[in-house]
Amino acid sequence: MKTRRSVPEKLFGLFNVLFLSLLIIVTLYPMLYIILGSVSEASHLVGHSGLLLWPKGFSLKAFALVFSNPNILSGYQVTLFIVIAGTAFNILMTSLGAYVLSRKSFPLRKVMMMGIVFTMYFSGGLIPRYLLVYQTLGLGNTLPALILPTAIAAWNLIIMRTYFQGIPDSMEESARIDGASDFRILFQIILPLSMPVIAVMVLYYGVSHWNAWFDAMVFIRTRTLYPLQLILREILIIGSMDSMGGEDMLELGENLKYATIVTATLPILFAYPFLQKYFVKGIMIGALKG
Repeated sequence: MKTRRSVPEKLFGLFNVLFLSLLIIVTLYPMLYIILGSVSEASHLVGHSGLLLWPKGFSLKAFALVFSNPNILSGYQVTLFIVIAGTAFNILMTSLGAYVLSRKSFPLRKVMMMGIVFTMYFSGGLIPRYLLVYQTLGLGNTLPALILPTAIAAWNLIIMRTYFQGIPDSMEESARIDGASDFRILFQIILPLSMPVIAVMVLYYGVSHWNAWFDAMVFIRTRTLYPLQLILREILIIGSMDSMGGEDMLELGENLKYATIVTATLPILFAYPFLQKYFVKGIMIGALKG
């Protein structure tokens, strides 16, 4: 049976549509402006002001110059290594920690969980971390300095622990009767049943590594080890385009910055639509219990 909507309900629905449409435009237009600016002619873009709804001319010279920059190419290689190796290490360590904390037979699990939650609100700060990386671990100016200190994120550990707790205890008990060790139970029983939460962790850790730049700025001194986001920061904020070529840099101006942003952003934007559902699933999995 179709119900008739009252006038206030229709007005409220119309307001929601207009408000959400405006929100989408405000959110997407800056990225659209950058994409259109990156493929515009530099000479036409310089004199333009106001909204940009289509390219001013068409030129891919800025992209050609970006991909000819050895710093950006090396930055891509470093970032891909950090994302792949770092995410794999994160998943391994988070799985080990979550498995231990999800076992009811582990007597210190509540005490350790309190300590882990404490780290979500309080930390030692930058100086102790710098001393830890450079003096204690001896990882200064190395890529492991960007991976090992961030092995486990407290919130991700809680999410995975919560998921592990939802797996029936009878499966673990059956495996122990057959003589399975904790490692075998984790890698052959728990993890194969936990693919949804593992997908969530891969997404969370992967995006975090892709966007990270601060740790590299603090711990890395060799330019060939700079990740892509640190190279992008130099170009956009500091204005360092030394390896781009002086005349081309002056000729292209803002186009070069726009092309660099697009080059660094599009890969993660293309991946996001395929992984968006896992964000929602991660929120649902993260509902705390026990």
